[in-house]
Amino acid sequence: QVQLVESGGGLVQPGGSLRLSCAASGSIVSINTMGWYRQAPGKQRELVAIIGGGGTNYADSVKGRFTISRDNGKNTVNLQMNSLKPEDTAVYYCNAEVRTTAWIIKAYPYWGQGTQVTVSS
Repeated sequence: QVQLVESGGGLVQPGGSLRLSCAASGSIVSINTMGWYRQAPGKQRELVAIIGGGGTNYADSVKGRFTISRDNGKNTVNLQMNSLKPEDTAVYYCNAEVRTTAWIIKAYPYWGQGTQVTVSS
């Protein structure tokens, strides 16, 4: 009943930039937080960046290079990735904590299908 659609992934050279976008749709009452996670081959999924009412948080490995932003009216979240490194190569997943029923306060996590980001010369 909630869908997250991601776009913007692709192949880029080291030092280049990409902008990822994610749009949430469906039975949405409100969204508490939205964020980006990534998973590289042979590694566990890790938090990249998250944005909510309390502000933003970033993984140490991307601080100063990545910027997360959100448009609450459109239920979208973006990730601007600059100065990309080969170590950033991974599948990037959008996440949202969503309230789907007006009289139920608790929010539940939803995930996008993932988009491939490859940083290589």
